[in-house]
Amino acid sequence: MGNAIEVEGLGKRYVLGEDHVGARTLREAVVAGLRRTSRERTPRGEVWSLRDVDLEVAEGAAIGIIGRNGAGKSTLLKVLNRITEPTTGVSRTKGRVGSLLEVGTGFHPELTGRENIYLNGAILGMGYRAIERTFDEIVAFAGVERFLDTPVKRYSSGMYLRLAFAVAAHLDAEILLVDEVLAVGDAEFQRKCLTRMASVERDGRTVVFVSHNLDAIVRLCPTSVWLESGSVAMQGPSGEVADAYLNAGVERLDRRTFDEADAAEGRPVHLRSLGVLNPAGACTSVLRRDEAFTIEVAFTVVEAVRDLNITVAVRSLRGLQVLDEALGDVAPRPVTEPGPYVARVTVPPVLNAGDYVVGVWLGTEFEEFAWVEDALTVHLEGSVNGRPDRVVRLDLPWRFERAEAPAVPPSA
Repeated sequence: MGNAIEVEGLGKRYVLGEDHVGARTLREAVVAGLRRTSRERTPRGEVWSLRDVDLEVAEGAAIGIIGRNGAGKSTLLKVLNRITEPTTGVSRTKGRVGSLLEVGTGFHPELTGRENIYLNGAILGMGYRAIERTFDEIVAFAGVERFLDTPVKRYSSGMYLRLAFAVAAHLDAEILLVDEVLAVGDAEFQRKCLTRMASVERDGRTVVFVSHNLDAIVRLCPTSVWLESGSVAMQGPSGEVADAYLNAGVERLDRRTFDEADAAEGRPVHLRSLGVLNPAGACTSVLRRDEAFTIEVAFTVVEAVRDLNITVAVRSLRGLQVLDEALGDVAPRPVTEPGPYVARVTVPPVLNAGDYVVGVWLGTEFEEFAWVEDALTVHLEGSVNGRPDRVVRLDLPWRFERAEAPAVPPSA
């Protein structure tokens, strides 16, 4: 089995302020002339969206592409799909390419959903009978039966996306390029998309998946590429690449302090600090996985507040919220008089080894006084026992015993 995609020394450069469209009227010609004169006086800059990218994807493999906005992910997919030509290097693909790079890419807004299915199939080089074989599956997946003969310009964004993804995923293309399909659509549709992409991979087709949903990337793609400023920062197993990408932007603090100027803004309550304490009571950002830790919230009440509530939230670096604990869930909320206070909540050793983000909220049922979503990052040191994707580790007791052999009923 060979490679479905080969990229060597790939680079894509854009010149800032470059105008590729000719003037159509006298006014446009005058404006274009003035713009050219202005640009001649000002040196034009350039941006390399991709630079020196090397990549090989085997036939039937699924690879994820991650990175921050502007890292070059979408540009890479456009080069692979021949929407844009590279400035340097070469890009080779083996087989037909189906793509969903933006909502409804390749759709004609004046044509109906039915007509756009056939149009996209024809663009992929498929014959009428080949499209007919998968037509009912496409329509059922998209759930647009009632609107099949309506022009797609009247579709909602969700309908547009469902049909576009259904066409790209069901037509007979050897390579499927998907860019942020999970950014639009409800949870049920997102699950259908992931299930369909997994089945496409099992069918032996190649999937290149760009998404900010790192959990989806890790589940679907065994390997991933991290793009940073147009270059490959890391390539390897998806879990390792995702963790390295997330840790690159993490600032580790033992304690986070907050600006006392909040009091001057008229807020009746303001945060002073947030810290994570080990069992000895010392503030730290690294703890043992098998030990409890305490989250400490220090705050000042400027004016008396009735029913003040405090919430601490803990999320995995990939965005999964694993804890969301509120003082009001377990204790009566006191009438809090002015003065400094400290609230603490202890988390038992139930989380898997890894990195977590701690956030804090203060307020009442009707008011919010403070909300810091990414206040601290804590690392739980220990072994994941070969299961890095699980979040909760309870070590529940098992009962194991030998059972008696089932009685064999007498033969008739």
